Amino acid sequence: MEPGNQAAYAAIETKTAAHKGAAAGIRRFLSAEVAIIVVGLVCAAMLALPGRTINAAFINDVLIFIDGAHRITFGQVPNRDFHTALGPLVFYIPAAGYLLTGNFGAAIPMGMAMVIVVFLPAMIRILLSRLSPSMAVGLGIFFILILAAPINLGSSILYPSFAMFYNRIGWVALGLLLVMYLAPRSPGRGNAADAVAAVFLLLVSFYTKATYGLAGTGFLMFMLSDRQQRRWVVTALLLTGVAMLVIEFFWRGTAEHIEDLRSAARVSGGHDLPSILKNVRENLSDLTVFAVFSSVVLWQSRRLRDLVYCGFCIAAGLAIINQNAHSWGIITLYCGAAVLVQKAGELQLGKDGRSAGRLVLPRRALQLLVLSFLLPPILHHSAALVLHTALAAEKAGQSLGLPLFDDLREVDPPGGEPDFIRRYLDDIVTGGALLQALPAPPERVFVLDFVNPFSAGLGIRPPTGDTAWFHWNRNINEKAFIPPDVLFADVKIVMVPKTGINSLPLQELYGPFLSAKFDVIQKTSEWTVYRWRQTPAQSEGR
Repeated sequence: MEPGNQAAYAAIETKTAAHKGAAAGIRRFLSAEVAIIVVGLVCAAMLALPGRTINAAFINDVLIFIDGAHRITFGQVPNRDFHTALGPLVFYIPAAGYLLTGNFGAAIPMGMAMVIVVFLPAMIRILLSRLSPSMAVGLGIFFILILAAPINLGSSILYPSFAMFYNRIGWVALGLLLVMYLAPRSPGRGNAADAVAAVFLLLVSFYTKATYGLAGTGFLMFMLSDRQQRRWVVTALLLTGVAMLVIEFFWRGTAEHIEDLRSAARVSGGHDLPSILKNVRENLSDLTVFAVFSSVVLWQSRRLRDLVYCGFCIAAGLAIINQNAHSWGIITLYCGAAVLVQKAGELQLGKDGRSAGRLVLPRRALQLLVLSFLLPPILHHSAALVLHTALAAEKAGQSLGLPLFDDLREVDPPGGEPDFIRRYLDDIVTGGALLQALPAPPERVFVLDFVNPFSAGLGIRPPTGDTAWFHWNRNINEKAFIPPDVLFADVKIVMVPKTGINSLPLQELYGPFLSAKFDVIQKTSEWTVYRWRQTPAQSEGR
């Protein structure tokens, strides 16, 4: 063969190999995308199809969201019509589930199923544009199962509950933002998609729980130091500001929300050093593993930005978990580890695809290590989801005893229900019976305790101007509280339990006002029922 022909054949073979490599890459990308979509849809279906909530822990917390969904169906708007330090999405998510199903038992599972589906586009864009297909699938499944698992982070699978589901949403939103530390593998493409994804994640964070939104904003401010990605970061921050202005135009509750946040911060904003050290101790194994991955990439890169990124994953994670009611689950460590391993692999290969020196472990070995880091929580959350689905399909447990709560069911945790919780559940039944036995149909009922289960459970009109919940020394104490003339301005009936969750300190705080403005109309061994003392000079509309 002549030299000229040999060169031509060699060029053809090179092009063919390149096309085959590109085709293989596309196939891997599409298979990874399909895997994430399938897992997401399966998890969403497992939540939504049984149409029931199975609970074994924090039932009082779950009732906050049910009550909030009920308020929204009556036209109430969070922060404008009732006080809450949580973002409005915490109530609109179960409200959407309730409006779709007409069932309070299905409200939160259906709402979370919709959250999973809505998260998929941003998840696919961020993960597949920055991580290898195997890493993208592993981290994507990890995120999906955090959203889907009906347990409080760190809890046993034998304690199913949708309590504090907003924390799982916030962790996933922040985790996806942290993955964006990596530049897309196709530079210059997809800036608009990155900006839209970041805006979505920031808005979800802010309107679920502001702590996560502030952490995400702080991270994007740090990302302005990346010239390669600065364009979409600036666009995302600007669009988020514009979107929040538009939301405020319709919501008109931002100022009230900030005041509710400040009120809660005055009660529980301080966290001492022992609580921080406790969280470090309980997450020491995860912190150690993350430190190992950090050491690998820092030893290779020797870059200050990488060091700051590692510090942010630790500091932001510890700051957030120190505010939350779960001891395990610094999710920033897991997504941060995946990012660092991806970055370490890129540094090892170098720009020409060859070894760049300073190898600690082979790239594939590092990927296997981080996937093994993700595996235990993946299995744990999978088991929690499967168990909840099975219990919901069997209609396990007992309902809470109110007419509209048949599919909101309580199962005994290991060792049986504590006596205190059993009395609390029994009091819901007796309180509902008391209200239904009143001569006139009840409405605008307020429970002087943690939460009001009766408005939703009986399908009656809720009062306005009150609060979604009271948690002593968390969002109320003797120094920071809603004035009684504001709290009870639209209340017609007050239910006071003899043994509530935090009823005794609330009675000391609001008891004098009740005695002055309300009359006792019923009294049992479990409840005292007050009715607003109507005077002739007052309008009949009260």
